[in-house]
Amino acid sequence: MGNILTCIDQASIGVVERWGRFERLATPGFHFFNPFAGEWLAGVLSTRVCSLDVRIETKTKDNVFVQLLCSIQYRIIKENADDAFYELQNPQEQIQAYVFDVVRALVPRMTLDELFEQKGSIAEAVLEELEKVMREYGYSIEHILMVDIIPDASVREAMNEINAAQRLQLASVYKGEAEKVLQVKRAEADAETKYLGGVGVARQRQAITEGLRDNILNFSHMVEGTSAREVMDLIMITQYFDTIKELGNSSKNTTVFIPHGPGHVRDIGDQIRNGLMEAASSSVQ
Repeated sequence: MGNILTCIDQASIGVVERWGRFERLATPGFHFFNPFAGEWLAGVLSTRVCSLDVRIETKTKDNVFVQLLCSIQYRIIKENADDAFYELQNPQEQIQAYVFDVVRALVPRMTLDELFEQKGSIAEAVLEELEKVMREYGYSIEHILMVDIIPDASVREAMNEINAAQRLQLASVYKGEAEKVLQVKRAEADAETKYLGGVGVARQRQAITEGLRDNILNFSHMVEGTSAREVMDLIMITQYFDTIKELGNSSKNTTVFIPHGPGHVRDIGDQIRNGLMEAASSSVQ
């Protein structure tokens, strides 16, 4: 018949029968059951939230086999604890069956990418169906979490390879753009260097020309009877010997054989003057 005096724990509820028929629910606390009146405690149910993990294997619209791990949090409705006690013998199997039914009806309509994007909608659909069915049996579905979506191992490997290839392609594009910018900047720097070098050479030659002109004019005024050509020859001789001196002082130069003699200086001067005259005449034409 059971115990006459019984204490129901907190977060629990007792089911009391009289002569084998449901009589009432016993709330947490101390209770007295009259065995002579046929009362006894038929069972105690926990009103805590319980968790059930369900693993479902199914196929997506693009023929990819996946495993979905769902976590269902449910609890007994206190007012309907008698339905939960008498109607269902194994509520976990009942919940699992409905989860299988809903998930396998929805997932085949989605591709793998859509499944990852819309897993929240699947959880909502399962919650709506379970809440409607299980409430009739005295159970309340609190939450449903789509914990994980696990594609087949070969599919995961292929997805990782595709992702890696896309990232490598993007890295190659960025690298190419960086090299392009570097080459453009290098070309701009080279052009600027050449331009500045040309400006420097032009200024150097202009300074040399102005210096030679001033020397020729000063020498012509200071020494009477000398022509500009004679002064130019003297300057060329001086520069000729300075050039030979520089070649001799430079340690990086090897032996250089050049024609040397008093007449060679005049020949060099004539060649320079002829070249300048030809350039001047061509620019006039």
